[in-house]
Amino acid sequence: MVESPDQELRKLHDDVARRQYVDRGPRRMADVLSTLMARRGYSELEASAERDEAWQAVVGERMSSHSRIGIIRGGVVEVIVGNSAALQELTFRKAELIREMSAALPHQKIRDMRFRVGGLR
Repeated sequence: MVESPDQELRKLHDDVARRQYVDRGPRRMADVLSTLMARRGYSELEASAERDEAWQAVVGERMSSHSRIGIIRGGVVEVIVGNSAALQELTFRKAELIREMSAALPHQKIRDMRFRVGGLR
């Protein structure tokens, strides 16, 4: 018996749909919350707040008003500075800042710091 193109397409669709569905059963609440936080970006907001607090504690109130910490990628911290004078001062303190930031955020494994002049929030 020869199937019509519609029947053939329907059969193919049903086969694909059946293969894609996997019954995983109940999931642990911790796994559900972890997935939700990752999808919504809540964990990134929490990490960002932690970085900001560490930066303010390390550089002090005066310099934290002229700079902000950016992303940390591969152990390299990006720091955005409001003007070239602040950039120069932070550059002079770079080794000290790396040490202190590494102590404040040990899980980030900070090994270097890059500064650039840019707009502050």
